[in-house]
Amino acid sequence: MNTFRISIYLLSLMIFSSCSQKEKTSSILVKNTLDVARTFETVELTKSFLNVDDLSKIAIRDAKTGKLQVTQTVDNDGDGIMDQILFQPEIAANSEKTFNIVPVTETDKPKAPDLCYSRFVPERTDDYAWENNKVAFRVYGPDAQYRYENNLEEPTLSSGVDAWLKRVPYPIINKWYKKYTEKTGTYHEDTGEGLDNFHVGASRGVGGIAAKVDTTFYYSKNYTKWRTITTGPIRTSFYLEYADWDAAGNPIKESRIMSLDQGNNLTKFVISLEGTKDIYPGLTLHEKDGVVKGNKNNGWVSYWQPIDDSEIGTAIVAPKNTFLGFETYDTKTKDLSNAYAHLKVTNNQVVYYAGFGWKKSGQFNTEQEWEKYLNTFSKCINTPLVVLLHLPEH
Repeated sequence: MNTFRISIYLLSLMIFSSCSQKEKTSSILVKNTLDVARTFETVELTKSFLNVDDLSKIAIRDAKTGKLQVTQTVDNDGDGIMDQILFQPEIAANSEKTFNIVPVTETDKPKAPDLCYSRFVPERTDDYAWENNKVAFRVYGPDAQYRYENNLEEPTLSSGVDAWLKRVPYPIINKWYKKYTEKTGTYHEDTGEGLDNFHVGASRGVGGIAAKVDTTFYYSKNYTKWRTITTGPIRTSFYLEYADWDAAGNPIKESRIMSLDQGNNLTKFVISLEGTKDIYPGLTLHEKDGVVKGNKNNGWVSYWQPIDDSEIGTAIVAPKNTFLGFETYDTKTKDLSNAYAHLKVTNNQVVYYAGFGWKKSGQFNTEQEWEKYLNTFSKCINTPLVVLLHLPEH
């Protein structure tokens, strides 16, 4: 009889504990107010927003299905403490979903391949390269600039952004650079994964910036410092710093944080600037055999062009309240013809997105498909997902 009573008592405690635990579970409501589905849009949550002490010890669970979401924690400032937890909810058009914030051990977290990757590349002078499951890019560092200024091998003087045209979802950066270092092949030839046939030179490439004074455009040189912030299944991000540069006697200070999320064709540029109230990120026009188009209402400029045996669309998209317009700069000087977006700098910062879609990758078959993507992307950045926190009642 006593054993029976003890058992009932313990069961009651378990039920009470379970109910209490359930009551203490925080949840977030994610609302999509647009008429388009959101699939690869990253939600960023902080410790202060979630009211938790350690982001590495929590998980995000779909309240309806019970499925744990793939997440990534990020230490933005490098102090060893995670500042954000990221996830990409799938939210249908004009709908909402609830997700519970639950405790979890490291072994219980859902695993996903690290498709978003970036690194410093000392074996190829000092490139910095990044990629996700759609696209890849690189920029050039101080050693490449030194080689240019001293007539050495493998010189590059450019603050333009290079596009690596990949057509596979898995990472290729390390594989392609290994071909280069071991002399087993070249990433300038397509053997089934894609190639680097996108010439940058002194151009803006895909999103490099310029300052305009009167009718002349001025550029920075190669980046001088770098720091990888994060790589993972959802995002890769990194910091770049540039030496002060001159625009017709006007000194400009520049640094940037760049990030690329899973499923996106466009890299996010968050550029800190001093010395100018506006800026012109650009797209190289190469042989000038393509079509420049723009949409001021949706905040984008695009260039669709032939490239070898295929076609490619490059673009810059910015929040509508910072997009002042776009223009085409055409000159006989090699590599200096670019299509430019004209953006407003607010509180010494400007944010925009730049990237590409390569027809041979199978992602975009026509210029119209590319422009449809840009219009949808613009909708999403101008009307982000709404995230509301529901704390447990005590």
